[in-house]
Amino acid sequence: MPIPLEGYEDKRIYVWFDAVIGYFSASVEWAQRQGTPDAWKTWWEPGKTEQPVKSYYFIGKDNIPFHAIIWPAMLLGYGNRNLPYDVPANEFMTMSGAKASSSRGNTIWTPDVLDRYGADTVRYYLSATAPEGRDTDFTFEELIRRNNDELVATYGNAVHRTLSFLQSKFGGVVPQPGHLREADREILAEVDRGFTLVGHNIARCHFKDGLNAAMAVARAANRYLDEQAPWKQIKTNPEEAGTTIYTMLQVISALRVLFYPYLPFSSERLHGYLGFEDDISHLGWHSQTVPAGKKLPTPAPLFPKLEEPVRV
Repeated sequence: MPIPLEGYEDKRIYVWFDAVIGYFSASVEWAQRQGTPDAWKTWWEPGKTEQPVKSYYFIGKDNIPFHAIIWPAMLLGYGNRNLPYDVPANEFMTMSGAKASSSRGNTIWTPDVLDRYGADTVRYYLSATAPEGRDTDFTFEELIRRNNDELVATYGNAVHRTLSFLQSKFGGVVPQPGHLREADREILAEVDRGFTLVGHNIARCHFKDGLNAAMAVARAANRYLDEQAPWKQIKTNPEEAGTTIYTMLQVISALRVLFYPYLPFSSERLHGYLGFEDDISHLGWHSQTVPAGKKLPTPAPLFPKLEEPVRV
């Protein structure tokens, strides 16, 4: 675009200088259209709120100089506006070893992939393979493998085994636990560590590490369930089996929260399977006890097993 200043008519503004100012100008225009012309200051003028606004710019690695150098310099020049708090930059993701190209058919059409695989499966795979530290590659074969080996066989398995056993052996009623054993306390401590690690990594925009930390809790839950073997305990010591299942219910109650930032739809379903009727989004970053004596509804598997890749 031409520069509207005398003597500069033959000059042009570099596109990335013009582009980034849109972050600021769009919020000013929005405020004017809302009839609250000063509303933009909430985000752009430091000290306007009790809690300082933290602005994050999620970009690709080719845009780092514009967001980390040019844009902050522009904001300083405009009057020390609220500077970027963090500029999380990802590497590149290719499609089956090649650059994505709609003309060549090497791309993902969002409505189709969501219809075929479901939102949480796609969200999980993209989060797990995000190019946070290096270039990565998207393949449908790997999406299906990770769905089946991780979502179905690990997280979903821990949930389904627990809830199915509760229905078949306890009539769907949460058992009253006995004295917690060392193994029970250890898995609950693993849950507490999970909240710390997942929350810490999300706050640092290390989303892949956060997801891995959540899945580590799911793996620990399966190990605990295998070691305690409530299907054996129920034959000789029903109270001990009840303690195991009660403990597992608290673990999967925590897992629905740990996975919620990544898998909101399955977390919402699990929220209902655990007998909660409110909105999971109101829960906050902490677990919620599934009380003894509560009758839970009949569950269904959280994730479907995918059989073969389907090109879209």
